[in-house]
This record gives sequence, C-alpha cells and structure tokens, in this order.
Amino acid sequence: MNHNHPVFTDNDPQSELVTLNLGPTHPATHGVFQNVLQLDGERIVSGVSTIGYIHRAFEKIAEHRPFYQITPLTDRLNYCSSPINNMGWHMTVEKLLNIQMPKRVDYLRVIIMELSRISDHIICNTIIGQDTGATTTFLYLFQFREHIYEIFEEVCGARLTTNIGRIGGFERDFNEIAFAKINKFLKEFPVALKEFENLLTRNRIFIDRTAGVAEVTKEAALEYSWTGPLLRAAGVDYDVRVADPYSSYQDFDFEIPVGTSGDIYDRYLVRNEEMWQSVRIIEQAVVKLKTEPKGIFHADVPDFYLPPKQEVYNNMEALIYHFKIVMGEIDAPKAEVYHAVEGGNGELGFYLINDGGRTPYRLHFRRPSFINYQMFAPMSEGMLLSDAIINMSSMNIIAGELDA
Repeated sequence: MNHNHPVFTDNDPQSELVTLNLGPTHPATHGVFQNVLQLDGERIVSGVSTIGYIHRAFEKIAEHRPFYQITPLTDRLNYCSSPINNMGWHMTVEKLLNIQMPKRVDYLRVIIMELSRISDHIICNTIIGQDTGATTTFLYLFQFREHIYEIFEEVCGARLTTNIGRIGGFERDFNEIAFAKINKFLKEFPVALKEFENLLTRNRIFIDRTAGVAEVTKEAALEYSWTGPLLRAAGVDYDVRVADPYSSYQDFDFEIPVGTSGDIYDRYLVRNEEMWQSVRIIEQAVVKLKTEPKGIFHADVPDFYLPPKQEVYNNMEALIYHFKIVMGEIDAPKAEVYHAVEGGNGELGFYLINDGGRTPYRLHFRRPSFINYQMFAPMSEGMLLSDAIINMSSMNIIAGELDA
C-alpha cells in the first residue's frame, strides 16, 4: 500500500533516524490502525497515523436501512460496550418520534449501560496493567467482564454484539435470573476491584511507567474535542449524563471523577473511579425499580414497537404490523435530531436527518475514538516507543469506533 508520508529530517548529522511501521497488524497497537514513526534510537521524533483498515461504511449502509435494521450496525462501533451504542441509537429515534419512556424502562437501560461502562473500563485499565508488565491484574479482573456478558445473555440472548433493546424499550422484561446475576455482580465485583486497585494504584513500577507520561492540558484536550475519561483526566468535568441527562440520569446521585495532569496515571484513576460510580448507579437503579410497576418494559407506541412474537405467529394483523415496522413502512416525521450518550470513550452522538422516507436521509455517528485518536501522533513526539504503547492503551482506541 503506497502512502505519501512526509520526509523526515534531523539536524544532528550523527543521528540516524529509523522508520518503524507500528501496525496495522502489530499486537502492540490493540487494534487495526497504523502509525509510521520516525525513531532516533528508542525516542519518537515524529509520526503519521493512518486509519481506515476496518472501515465498513456504516453511515452509508444506514441510508439504505429502516430504523430497526440499523441497531446491529451500532453494535459494531465500540464492541467493548455495545449496549450503550444500541440504546443511544434507540433514544435518537425516540427523540425523532417524540416517544415518552416509562421510568422503569429508563432504569433498566441505566443498569445495562452502566454494566457496559464497567466492561469497557475493565478492558482499558487491565490492558494498561498488562502493557506495564502486570499480567496478574489483567487475568484476574477480566473474569468480571464474563459475568457482565452472562447478564446480557440472560436479558437478550447475546453477549458481545448484543442487539439489545428496541425502539421504545426492551424486547422482553428482565427475568429473576437476570436480577439474581446483577445482585451477585454488585456483591462480588467491588471486592475484586478493590484488590485490583491494591495491586496497581500504589505500585512503584506502575507509577513510574504511567505518572507524568503523555500529559495533556485541559486546553489541548478541548482544542482536539476530547470527551469522556480522557477529557476528565485532563481536568474538565464534562459528562453527557450530567450536562444533558437522558434515560432519567437526573434521578441518580453520582460523582464525576476529574484528574489534574491528564497523564496515563490520571486516566487510569478516572476510569477506576468511574467503575465505582457505575456500581453506585446500578445499586440505586435496582432500588428504584422496586417502586415502579412491574411488567413494564416498553413504551406504548404500537406503530413502532414490535408486537409480541406469539401474536405475530397467530394473528394476521400483528404479522402485518411486524412487517411494516421492520421494513420502515410507517411514516416518521421529517426532522433533524442529534442525541448523545456518555459512551465508554466519551460523547457518542447520532446526528439523524429524516426526510419521511423508509430510511434515514443521513445518519452520522460522532465516534469518540475517531476524535480522540487524532492527537496520538502529535502527542507521541519526543516520547519513548515503550511509553507510546502504554499511551495508546490508555486512550482505549476501539478500531470499530475509529473507522465506522
């Protein structure tokens, strides 16, 4: 593949620069993306990032799919926390259709989204530990990602790319086994998270490898439109759940962890504290559900919520409605809407232009990984190669969300 990369020079005649192709299939990149680096010894002089190795044209495909058939595309953006993507898309359509959601549905969604956030942060922080040589922490905490997947599986039958929920709510109510697994997770995960912190947070080797490395000022983070844990680690307390609440997040009491230096260590600390806050939010949601009427798991919108399968199998009218909804034959308002949720890596937004047809006229995903990654090459200049790898891990760039 021929890339027209700039020619690098060095003023020191004794120095011999080496070109290193880091990615797109190198295991250290943690994703399908490439950095062509110029090295002076082990120090990075400059570099160029290239993307597009996993580009799947989701936005263009979405223009040829009805609303319901777009949900599986969102699964494959940030597949480390795909339910957040699913529900962000459903809420976008609900905003277009002006659907009012029952509180119980909001609280059920909050539980799933916060479990997804924990799953996402487990991946990022354990891999930071792995890349600094702490394999034990990686293997130990990763098991709880499996427990979260078991909850998803109980709710919707899928684990990684979940296709969870529907426009207007969930396809079915949570059963008692799901709630039992949620309660078990709430009991066991904090113990393991505390042990994880005991192993790393005050570990001398870990601190030496992460503290003061890849520092980012709040001004630089804002200039590059960073959001999520990276922006909060740099000292800016912006969180979509608080700035523009959705799914009744205004009913919950939680803190927004904020760092000071924006370095790798602060990013680790912010994500760890966010996991604690997610546990706190889930605990509140479980309590709130006890005060809501049981059996409600979707809004009353028969024109857009799929009828029960049993009715579809036995009732011609239900079968016709099922077909009309899935194929996009029911008119939706002509409008432009933007809806954002707090994804694992920052503000995950959906900009939808609808012209009243079967499919979106235009759908644009605001992908936090795509925006966050633009800063990687310039911030790597002057950094040791080994530090750049950990920096990449701490940015948690997910290739599916990078390229869409």
